[in-house]
Amino acid sequence: MEYIYAALLLHKAGKKVDENGVKAVLTAAGVAADEARIKGLIAALDGVNIEEAIKAASAAPVAVAAAPAAAAAPAAKEEKKEEHKKEDEESGMAGLGALFG
Repeated sequence: MEYIYAALLLHKAGKKVDENGVKAVLTAAGVAADEARIKGLIAALDGVNIEEAIKAASAAPVAVAAAPAAAAAPAAKEEKKEEHKKEDEESGMAGLGALFG
């Protein structure tokens, strides 16, 4: 993902998206640059209009709409865990109360 971000950063800055530029951005960010991945990225971007690709990606409401639903699922699981935890604590306390009283 960081390779794509480097290419997008270069594009946004108005710089040429090439191997040297991507490598420089990654190195500046403290990422060990893999030459093969950089070459693959540059080859994949050959002939791609990045502005059009960004617009097409931002026009995909299905992916955006699915994200909140996916984020809600873990929250529901956490609530269930908390309920079980409270029940366990309550039953444990009742057991201790029986010992002393």
